[in-house]
Amino acid sequence: MSPTPPAAESDPRESVRKRVLVVGAGIMGSGIAAQAALSGYPVTLVDVSEEFARRGRENATRALDHAVRKGTLGSNERDAALDRLDIGVGVARADSAQIVVEAAPENLELKRKVFAEIEAHAGADALLTSNTSSLPITAIAERLRDPTRLVGVHFFNPVLQMPLVEIIPGHTTRPDVVERARVFSESLGKTVVQSRDTPGFVTTRAMAVLVNEAAWMLSEGVATKEDIDTAYKLGFHHPMGPFELADLVGIDTTLAILDVLWDGFRDARYRACPLLRTMVSAHLWGRKSGEGFYRYPARETAT
Repeated sequence: MSPTPPAAESDPRESVRKRVLVVGAGIMGSGIAAQAALSGYPVTLVDVSEEFARRGRENATRALDHAVRKGTLGSNERDAALDRLDIGVGVARADSAQIVVEAAPENLELKRKVFAEIEAHAGADALLTSNTSSLPITAIAERLRDPTRLVGVHFFNPVLQMPLVEIIPGHTTRPDVVERARVFSESLGKTVVQSRDTPGFVTTRAMAVLVNEAAWMLSEGVATKEDIDTAYKLGFHHPMGPFELADLVGIDTTLAILDVLWDGFRDARYRACPLLRTMVSAHLWGRKSGEGFYRYPARETAT
C-alpha cells in the first residue's frame, strides 16, 4: 500500500506545507527523499557537491526500483515520485522549503554548522528537523537563534521499508513543532513513537547494546558470527542478526553511536568492543564499503 498523500491545506492539523528539502544525500537522506517524493511532496535533495547529490538521487531511484521489483509499488508511482525529486548543491534552497530534514553524518559540530546555514536561509515558519540517530537535539539546536523550532525526526534504514519514525523534542522544542513533525511523519505512512532527548533515544540505544554485546561474544570466541546471527534470528524472532544489522547500519555509524552513548552515560554497557574500532580503521564498514562482518556483491553496496 502506498503512503498517505500529504494532508490538504484545509486540514486543521496540517501546519506544514508541501515542499521538502533534504540536506545530505547519503543512504538515509536519499531514502528520506524517496519516501517524501513517493508520498506526494516536491523534494529537493542537496549535498556539498553536485556529484554527491546525483549519487543520492541514483540511490533513491534504486530504492524505488527495488519496491517495484518486489511488487509493493507500481511503475507509474515510481515515475511520478522521481518527477517530484530534484537535486541541488548547498542549502540556499531552504528559502522555498516548508519542511527541512537534515541527514548529515553523526557529528555534532557538523550538524550545528549545517543548521546555522539552514537557519540563515529558511523561512521563519519552516519546520526544521534532524535525522540524528544518537546526538541530543538540545545540543544540536544550542547555537540556533531560535532553538525552539528544531525537533528530531529519526528515520530507519531502509526508509521505504521501515515503518517507524522516532520523534525527539529538544529541551526547548515548542509543542506545535512536535505536532507538525508528527503530522509530516504520519503523512509518509509511518508509525510514530516519541522519546526524551537522551543519548541514543530508544531505538539506537537498544541497537547499539545489541551489536556491541555480539561483537564482544565474537571477540571472546563464544560462537561464530553466523551462529550468533542465527541465534538472534531464531531465538528472538529478530528479522536479522546483530552482525547483519551492523553491516546494514554501518559499522562506522555503530561505533560513532557507541561513543556518543559512552560520552553521555559513562556506563560500561556502552564501551565499544575493540573489534568494532579495528574494523572501522580497516574501512570494513559493512554494505556501504562492500565488506564488514560479511562480504557483499558490488550491486548491494551504496554509492
